Amino acid sequence: MLEKSSPSSEFVAAMGMRIERHAAVYAEQDVHTFLQQPHRIRRHATEQPLLDLFTHHVEAVVATYDPPGIRRAGDSLVFEHIYTAVLRPAAGQPAPRATDLLTALLAAEVEFRGPLRLSRTQNRQLAETYERLGKPLVTAGLPAHAALALRRASGLYRMDEDTDAEDRCGLALARARRLAQPVAWKRVGGLFPDLVCGYGYRPFRMLAVMAVQLIIFSVAIALLSHEAVATTIYKVMVSYLNPLGPGDTEGLDKGGRVLFVLESILGTVTLSVFFALLVRRWFRL
Repeated sequence: MLEKSSPSSEFVAAMGMRIERHAAVYAEQDVHTFLQQPHRIRRHATEQPLLDLFTHHVEAVVATYDPPGIRRAGDSLVFEHIYTAVLRPAAGQPAPRATDLLTALLAAEVEFRGPLRLSRTQNRQLAETYERLGKPLVTAGLPAHAALALRRASGLYRMDEDTDAEDRCGLALARARRLAQPVAWKRVGGLFPDLVCGYGYRPFRMLAVMAVQLIIFSVAIALLSHEAVATTIYKVMVSYLNPLGPGDTEGLDKGGRVLFVLESILGTVTLSVFFALLVRRWFRL
């Protein structure tokens, strides 16, 4: 167990102990049973039943969360001592275990859903806490729990009007959801939009995709054409933006003309997706 820093009051200490007890029961019974399943079985299961149990534990703690005042002095989070121990361990401390990560996630959920009204600074700190929990939860084999944390972080960043942080969490959330997908072919298929455009959050990756497409079609058509290589490259680039007419492809056989048609279709689709993602990113549609 990670060493906890001192809480600021007896009430916070009591709530922290209650959170730790619930997290320990959840992690050492339900989550441990889930993670001990053979890999092939676990990959075809989902974490939704676990998340339902996790919500039950959160609600049980929130029901007893009756702070002595409706406001908290200063801009520190109530359970900062838990987050610090898990996410910023002291030198020489071991890496956080799944139990520690779930303790921090449960504390964040209690703080997020509790009766205390958080300031803008506290919302920002809580968003950063949720975001930092995302990657280690994925590493611990709990991508759906990571998705919960990243979804909270994205919403809090949106409230803070930090679009870059919101997009960063959105990308991490999409990746966590893919890993949590129980269907194998959907997990594999989900890699394609990630590599091509980062699930829409990295549209400029598509420029590299366009370059690869142009190189492939240039080489393929050059092998079927008797024209100079420079002329072929010029036609490929023009065709990518605008389909060529019959007179422009007279020096090619049917296979070469089919390649130009395929290139034009692929270019139209790729450019349309690229500009749609670019407009969405620039104007936050």
